[in-house]
Amino acid sequence: MGSWPVERRRYAWKEGIPVVSTSSPAAASGTFPLGGDLPVHRLGFGAMRITGPGVWGEPRDPDEAVRVLRRAVELGVTFIDTADSYGPAVSEPLIKQALHPYPDDLVIATKGGFTRQGPDRWVPNGRPEYLTQQAELSLRYLGVERIDLYQLHRIDPKVPVEESLGALTQLQSEGKIRHIGLSEVSVAEVRRARESAEIVSVQNRYNLADRSAEQVVDYCEAENLAFIPWYPIATGTLAAPDGPLAKMSADHGATPAQLALAWLLRRSPVILPIPGTSSVAHLEENIAAASVQLTDEEFTTLTPAGS
Repeated sequence: MGSWPVERRRYAWKEGIPVVSTSSPAAASGTFPLGGDLPVHRLGFGAMRITGPGVWGEPRDPDEAVRVLRRAVELGVTFIDTADSYGPAVSEPLIKQALHPYPDDLVIATKGGFTRQGPDRWVPNGRPEYLTQQAELSLRYLGVERIDLYQLHRIDPKVPVEESLGALTQLQSEGKIRHIGLSEVSVAEVRRARESAEIVSVQNRYNLADRSAEQVVDYCEAENLAFIPWYPIATGTLAAPDGPLAKMSADHGATPAQLALAWLLRRSPVILPIPGTSSVAHLEENIAAASVQLTDEEFTTLTPAGS
């Protein structure tokens, strides 16, 4: 996992057995060299929603969760994002159950830095010993010897970021982490973090309706850092019957969510959207967005509308 083989293998599943497949709709989204050495299809998959309500506990339909993960890979997804806190300890084991042994070109990113006390409850913990413990658990849950991208899920206000990143750079020196990323940070925080560690990605909330991370996107593009928007398909009032997405949806034969993903892919070449779902049908709809091409006029119309 995490290498770039001469012959890229795609898998489909028949009765639980992986077979080689050549179908790759996600490839239409283009590629980005994550960390400079891990080329991934830009439209990936976020594995938060394969857990229970409130990102807590087991999914209502574990079999469907496995089908979703396998179908994502069948459709050409080569970047899956998860976290130890999704469940907690539910999303990562499901990924292993569904996909291990992993395709050669599949990059799995995970995160650490949150504790969970119940559904929808998240408390930052950036203590070095905690991050080390959680990274070791993620290695076990995912069934890998090295995590391709390990992201600090949140900067803990009670712990200097240099101390948190120190634990991750130590794991990196031990060969247990390949690349390090951040989540929910400002430009100033990214700059400070880069003084302590080589940062290759930033994951912030960003979508067509919420542009609060606009400066972070611009910074990432200028520095060639991957920007991974979470909650990527929100459209807000833009999807109203009299909103700008209505006519575009009709013209393209696409849903507002697909147009929102197409806008993200057009917004910057460093953006790697990770729409998540617990439904195979919804997954297929999301991946189809890779083939939606906005015109210059459509992109120009949508860009200021969501600001």
